[in-house]
Amino acid sequence: MRKRVNLRMSGLGGQGVVTSAHVLATAASKEGKYAISNPFFGAEKRMAPAESYVRMADERIYDRGELVYPDVIMVFHPQVITMGKCYTMPFYSGIKPGGLLIINSDEPLPLEKDDLEFLEKQNVPIFYIAATTLAVDIAGTELATNMGMLGALMGATKIVGMDAMEAAIQDRFGKKYVASGGTATLDEAIKKKFAKKEQLLKKNMETIRRVYDLGAEWAETLKTPMLV
Repeated sequence: MRKRVNLRMSGLGGQGVVTSAHVLATAASKEGKYAISNPFFGAEKRMAPAESYVRMADERIYDRGELVYPDVIMVFHPQVITMGKCYTMPFYSGIKPGGLLIINSDEPLPLEKDDLEFLEKQNVPIFYIAATTLAVDIAGTELATNMGMLGALMGATKIVGMDAMEAAIQDRFGKKYVASGGTATLDEAIKKKFAKKEQLLKKNMETIRRVYDLGAEWAETLKTPMLV
């Protein structure tokens, strides 16, 4: 694994993009890494563009804010690409060689020829994962889409371990975590979906584990490990 990994999560309001970044950074810190997560969004409303950035490293991290050169780009909704609902344009311009693009979609998207050629030149594979469909099948709600995306990332890259992720999920949903604005509203919606916290934690981890296996299977088809 690279000494430092930068991730950009791009999605739409209500998908838990901000929560995903916070949980991932927390999991990294529980493994002794340094990690910072930063949200970036405009109007706090459903289906509005939302981004979050996660920086993880073996050494202290001093830069914050928008992440221009990601190692990993995670696309939580196809409209981020098909309808340009994002804040970073051109969308793929900064991704580093040997990086990874994860897209939540049941089928490949009609990416522009220039974009495909650029990603191939940068040696950036595209991992399509039906995170929302899987979330509904496993957890019974699309609100677990972000858990599916985290599972896909973990399986494909081994960026954090399962024990650290479970501890981070416990911190976020099992204890009193103070969120703000739309994130707090989303947290409440998730908790209401599940009558008991134990059920919420169980379904989140079940979604992560199931999609983790799919990510690991996909990574095995590549010639080289991810993020080396």
